[in-house]
Amino acid sequence: MRNIFQIATIMLLSSAALSGGRAEAAPVYELRIYTAHPGKMPDLLARFRDHTCTLFARHGMENVGYWLPLEQKDGDKLYYILKHPSREAAQAAWKAFGADPEWQTVRKASEANGAIVAGVESVFLAPTDYSPTIPVLSGPHVFELRTYTTNDGKLETLDTRFREHTMALFAKHGLTNLSYWHATDTDKGAGKTLFYMLAYPSREAATKAWAEFQADPEWIKVRTESELAGRILIKDCIKSVYLAPTDFSPLK
Repeated sequence: MRNIFQIATIMLLSSAALSGGRAEAAPVYELRIYTAHPGKMPDLLARFRDHTCTLFARHGMENVGYWLPLEQKDGDKLYYILKHPSREAAQAAWKAFGADPEWQTVRKASEANGAIVAGVESVFLAPTDYSPTIPVLSGPHVFELRTYTTNDGKLETLDTRFREHTMALFAKHGLTNLSYWHATDTDKGAGKTLFYMLAYPSREAATKAWAEFQADPEWIKVRTESELAGRILIKDCIKSVYLAPTDFSPLK
């Protein structure tokens, strides 16, 4: 008589055979940043609001959120995040979107008075193992996108600090953890870059929360101990932009 271990092994092997022995593709996120030509941001927003978001969804791209910088110093930019079932699915979706006759008509009409977009940045991101499910938020929020670049070989140490300490300390001081990602492409910082997003009730609440977090004795102790073997982050590497959701953003 076959024992339970043998039966379980057969089931696992059968499952692998049915799937071709391939692991299921993991979802990926895509951060895109559009710089608008002077005076063209209203046209860009109208195009997304009235057409582009719907077309993205038609082609299997999930609209996560759309934001504009709160501060003038951060430029005339539109930030948005899409979710794809896989990197291969993202490539196929963008190809189908670009060839969609409706998109071609919309783009042509929206640019009748000149080009709208001056530049596009795209970064593909994989969720870290400690990234939470993006929560449903109630009430208005201000968002913050932060990017950290580590010294060589220090990304795992940074991840450990966030996983075991920083996220809990953020929550303690009113910083809402939304999501944490690693860049997936070498030319975009793979292996040394952490992107993450936080939310606050207001910009003033963000300033207060960060001041309390940075003064917390537990955080000071954690940071000091985590860097006994060397500095984790490259000096002056931290990038931060405060963002306000657009009126059509799913995440607000």
